[in-house]
Amino acid sequence: MSFYQVLVFIHVFSAIIGMGPGFILTTVVKSGDNMTELRHSYAIRHRLHIYVMIGGTLLLLTGLLMGLMNPSLFQMGWYVTSLVLFLAALAIGPLVLTPRSKPIKAMLASHKGEDIPQEYRRLSKELFFYENVENIIFIIIIALMITKPF
Repeated sequence: MSFYQVLVFIHVFSAIIGMGPGFILTTVVKSGDNMTELRHSYAIRHRLHIYVMIGGTLLLLTGLLMGLMNPSLFQMGWYVTSLVLFLAALAIGPLVLTPRSKPIKAMLASHKGEDIPQEYRRLSKELFFYENVENIIFIIIIALMITKPF
């Protein structure tokens, strides 16, 4: 097995480890019916997000290493488009998701009682919209990686 094949192997497993949990992060927190369950759901989500970060980092590193080893990839539309979309998805985290998740985290920490506030529902709906946009970007990237259409 060549070093390049090892990188491909790591790249595919990183996609499974990183992207798989990423697709269910929103679903996990939608199951909470009261504040205790919601807090627990967000704790699980946080633990799953660690896999997303590790897998995502490995995806980027192995993808770039494969490009450096095979520079012709940088001339392939599917590779460049995937890379641009991946970098855009990475930027969505700190630029879009973090500002929308901070008020939710503050609410989870400070809210008294078991009822879920209406404000949470409004804030989470907006956050989940952008998370779904990011998931669509990842689906497009996966489709590009599989089909290599251009």
